Amino acid sequence: MAHEYRATVRWARQEGEAFTDQRYSRVHVWAFDGGVEVPASSAPSSVPLPFSRPDAVDPEEAFVAALSSCHMLFFLHLAARRGFIVDRYEDHAVGVMAKNERGKLHVARVTLDPRIDFSGARRPTPDDIAELHHRSHEECYIANSVRTEVTVAGLSPHA
Repeated sequence: MAHEYRATVRWARQEGEAFTDQRYSRVHVWAFDGGVEVPASSAPSSVPLPFSRPDAVDPEEAFVAALSSCHMLFFLHLAARRGFIVDRYEDHAVGVMAKNERGKLHVARVTLDPRIDFSGARRPTPDDIAELHHRSHEECYIANSVRTEVTVAGLSPHA
């Protein structure tokens, strides 16, 4: 069962920018199905202002958000199947850049730090929650696609 996912990334040199002097805007747009468009840019930590845009999504943030979102969606699915009612799920995920074994920068580690509110008569134990996180990580398409170490705060690492 193959699925395709598409995104359009649009960038254009601004009038008057020489380009070859590295003084050009990195601001661009990500366009997705259904018409959603997201302003994107390099991270200001990588490319200084005014050539980046701090209020736009950068690829590194999107990567962290994709891991967090995928994990959350599997967590919600698995919790519902186990009969647990989730009222709220908020994750403050953090990605850390470091050099890999070839000396290249990469997102070496992502720590998910979800806060989850449950209701109803059936409440998960800490062991249930740990198992739900473990299974969510095992099933997450994005986590299965990368070499980055992903951990959930307070739980053991998932590699």
